[in-house]
Amino acid sequence: MPNQTNRQMPCQVMIVDDERLARLELKRLLSTFDHIEVVAEANSAKQALISLNTTPVDLVFIDIQMPQMTGLELAQTFASNIKFVFCTAFNEHAVDAFALNAIDYLVKPVNPERLKQCLDKIAKLMTVETGHSQLEQELVENYLPEKHGILLKFGDSSKIVRLQEVERFESIGNHVAVYSSAGKSYLHSSLSKVERRLDPALFFKASRSDIIRIDNIAKIEEGLAVGSLVAIMNSGQEVEVSRRQSQQLKQMFNVW
Repeated sequence: MPNQTNRQMPCQVMIVDDERLARLELKRLLSTFDHIEVVAEANSAKQALISLNTTPVDLVFIDIQMPQMTGLELAQTFASNIKFVFCTAFNEHAVDAFALNAIDYLVKPVNPERLKQCLDKIAKLMTVETGHSQLEQELVENYLPEKHGILLKFGDSSKIVRLQEVERFESIGNHVAVYSSAGKSYLHSSLSKVERRLDPALFFKASRSDIIRIDNIAKIEEGLAVGSLVAIMNSGQEVEVSRRQSQQLKQMFNVW
C-alpha cells in the first residue's frame, strides 16, 4: 500500500547515479510513495545539469562518487529552491554533504524505513499555504562564505568560481547571469534567492535586476533618470542603480 503523509505536496524527483541498477532500485522504492513522481534520471552530473535546464524538479537524489564531476560538485550548482539528498555507498562524505545544505544522507543499500524518514522530514518542511518550502527559508539564513565555490558552465566545460571572484549578478528571465573573472555564465535561479545567500556587507542590490560586488565598484556617476546613479565596475561594466537604492549607495561611500 502506498505510503501517505498528511498534507504532503506533490514532489518531482530526479535521480542522479552512474549505476543503472542503483537508479532502478531507488526508483522502485520511491514508487511506493504516492506524492513522489520521478520525472528525470541522469547517469552523470553533466547529464543532470542538462536535464535541470529543461525539467523542473523539487528534490534530487545524488550519488557522490561519479566520473568527471562528483555529486558534491553537482550539488553546488543547485538553486536554493531545489532540495537534495545524497545517496551513496560511502559515509565518509557526510560532513561535506551537510556543509552544502543537503537535506539528508542515505547510505546504500537504502533502507525503506530510512527513506520514509527522509521524505517525512522533507514534507514537514513544506508549507501548503504559500506554496513555498520552509526549508528554502532555512537554507538561506546563513550567508555563503567568501571562498564558497559555484560550479558554472562555460561552453562545453565547467569551472568552480569562488564567490570572491564574482562582480555582478543580473536577473535574465528565469536565470541569473553571473559575471566573474572567468567570464559570464548562468544559474537556474531567481535573483531574490541569490540575494538571500549573499552577505550585504559584500554585495549591494543596485536594482530589481542587479546585484553588484561593493569592492568592485570603481566609481559612481549620475544616471539619466532623476535621482538615479550608475555604478562603473572595475571591469568597465555600467550598472544602473535605481532611485530607491541610490541614496543608500551614496551613504555607503559617504557621497553627499
